[in-house]
Amino acid sequence: MDSFATVIRTASHEQHMEAETSTFMSDLLGGRLGVDAYARYTEQLWFVYEALETGAERLASDPVAGPFIRPELLRLASLERDLAHLRGPEWRTGLSALPATRVYADRVRECAEDWPAGYIAHHYTRYLGDLSGGQIIRDKAEKTWGFARKGDGVRFYVFEEIPNPAAFKRGYRELLDGVRADDLEKQRIVAECKKAFALNTAVFRALGEEFPLSA
Repeated sequence: MDSFATVIRTASHEQHMEAETSTFMSDLLGGRLGVDAYARYTEQLWFVYEALETGAERLASDPVAGPFIRPELLRLASLERDLAHLRGPEWRTGLSALPATRVYADRVRECAEDWPAGYIAHHYTRYLGDLSGGQIIRDKAEKTWGFARKGDGVRFYVFEEIPNPAAFKRGYRELLDGVRADDLEKQRIVAECKKAFALNTAVFRALGEEFPLSA
């Protein structure tokens, strides 16, 4: 029988691929969009992580979600440094969430407040994705827009307190395997993972509409 971490990864594989191969992401990583599109994407991430990490404090002592709350994962401070670099010191004044981003952030907040096991689904899809595919984005961003290696502009993707991402991800998957949830609840977590990817893909779609490549 597959471990729960494997079940989650397999079940959400299709949505994961859809998110990764969105037109916006392909254009961004292909260097076909300007730094403004990258900055706009970074702004959207701020709203999602603000919802994730505001909930984290409250959930740290929760028996189900608590083990997943790890300070070395927190991204909000890094995002804010990146936004100050991309948009200037007054970055907060121009900050706006796309409707799709608002829906995503609201769902994360809802889970954080009412359903700790559902919160884990969002925690997993975001942070493990950042530790993996996020490194590709960082590398491309540095090359395309000339950011200093692992410096301002790409700090979001740099986990300074996780020297060995592979070992960290192994430990995280062990936590998933030991999650305090019965089979029905595990099925609900898997369904929420799929939903998280769909919400993320909707943000990419909205960004693609905002930054269409001229034909």
